Amino acid sequence: MNLKNINILERMEHYNISGLSIALMDNSQISRTETFGVLEAGTSNHVNISSIFNACSISKFFTSMLVMKLTEQGIFDLDENVNTLLTSWRIPDNVWTQNKNVTLRRLLCHQAGLLDPKGSFAELDSTQIPFTIVELLEGRTPYCNEPIHVKYEPESEFHYSDAGFCIIQQLIEDVIEKPFKEVMDEVIFEPLKIKNSTLETVIYEAKRKDFSCGHNKNGVLVKGKYPIYPYPAASGLWATPSDIAILVIELMNSLKGESKIGISANKAKEMISAQGSVERAGLGLFRDGSEREIEISSLGWGVGFQCMMVAYPYKGNGIVIMTNADLGVHQLKGIIGEVYHSLSF
Repeated sequence: MNLKNINILERMEHYNISGLSIALMDNSQISRTETFGVLEAGTSNHVNISSIFNACSISKFFTSMLVMKLTEQGIFDLDENVNTLLTSWRIPDNVWTQNKNVTLRRLLCHQAGLLDPKGSFAELDSTQIPFTIVELLEGRTPYCNEPIHVKYEPESEFHYSDAGFCIIQQLIEDVIEKPFKEVMDEVIFEPLKIKNSTLETVIYEAKRKDFSCGHNKNGVLVKGKYPIYPYPAASGLWATPSDIAILVIELMNSLKGESKIGISANKAKEMISAQGSVERAGLGLFRDGSEREIEISSLGWGVGFQCMMVAYPYKGNGIVIMTNADLGVHQLKGIIGEVYHSLSF
């Protein structure tokens, strides 16, 4: 896989983007990395292969891989009613849950009957007191000001939901009795040697030299420089393109029966198969095409950042593109789209 006919530095200037980082995959390996620009506008702190960007909702891909591993271990069943295992909080029963339950499968593919309240799941406000995921699900925080409950019959509609992944996080914590980030470290990060990624909700001063700052569409630093999303399973990941690529390659290898962490080919195939009533919805990712030509993707978009992972798991090819700018348009309509469309195989 190569980039053709694109001058990335010129396009970055056109879009007012300070920094950009890319990892390319070929033959189920990282074949090339490219870095451009700086971590903070007006400085000489250049982006390098260890520079960490806000991955935002690509967190959901990581959470989904974690869930698949835990189902392999028999800890969870994708089609079990999650209320049978939740202990700290339960999804309220109502008319919409009488015939179909909320399951991990339906949460992972955004078809669990949930609608995120308007204006919910914003970035962390340091002036607010800390909160728990249970308090959030109960509607007792400014980040989600109404209780989460099922609003339509599960699997009848698709609605992208951060709340659904908060439920997954709480389920994992209730059953395993450890913080979500510890489980991710032990099950995913450590065995795959993912070393530059974190789900911490604080970026300490000593480590900030490795972290990119966020910028708006005019190239101006966003407030606070490092927007944090305090919902690790849904959108709390900070990572490098190479670390994200490592997990994509793990999925590719799993499809061949060569997983390093013990995800079977059948579980990997489930992840990239159409789920529920939506052909494009996989488990924690999106899909296009069919059979061995299938393309999978995951997008991240938050205050000051945009990124995208696209891969062709049966071909072993893919790319991760991360930027420290929120252009205010869909990824495919900005520089990420231009890079994606410049790819040749």
